[in-house]
Amino acid sequence: MELILSIAIGVMTACGVWLILRPRTYQIIIGLSLLSYAVNLFIFGVGGVKTNVPPLLGDGMATGALADPVPQALVLTAIVIGFATTALFLVVLLASRGLTGTDHVDGRSDRK
Repeated sequence: MELILSIAIGVMTACGVWLILRPRTYQIIIGLSLLSYAVNLFIFGVGGVKTNVPPLLGDGMATGALADPVPQALVLTAIVIGFATTALFLVVLLASRGLTGTDHVDGRSDRK
C-alpha cells in the first residue's frame, strides 16, 4: 500500500511541476492544485496507512494500532483552504484575461 501511495505522490508531483512550467495561467493553477493534492497525500501518509484495523478502540486494544488523527485534520483543513485559493486564482485569471486579452504569464500570445 505504501508503494502505491508513494508512486501516486511522485506522479502527481511530477505532473504538477510540469504544469507549473507551462506558459498559460490556467495550466499553472492546475499544477499548483496537483502539487497541493500531492502534499496532502504525503501528510496523510505520514499519519500511518493502516489496513484491517478497526477505527475505534476496543477493550484491551493498544492505541499504537490506530492511525494518527492530527494529519487527517491537517489534510482536511488544507483541502478547504486549497479549494478557496483555487477559486480565488480562477477569479483573478478571468479578470486578467478580460483586461489583457491573453492568458499567458508573460502577456504575450502565440499568434504573431
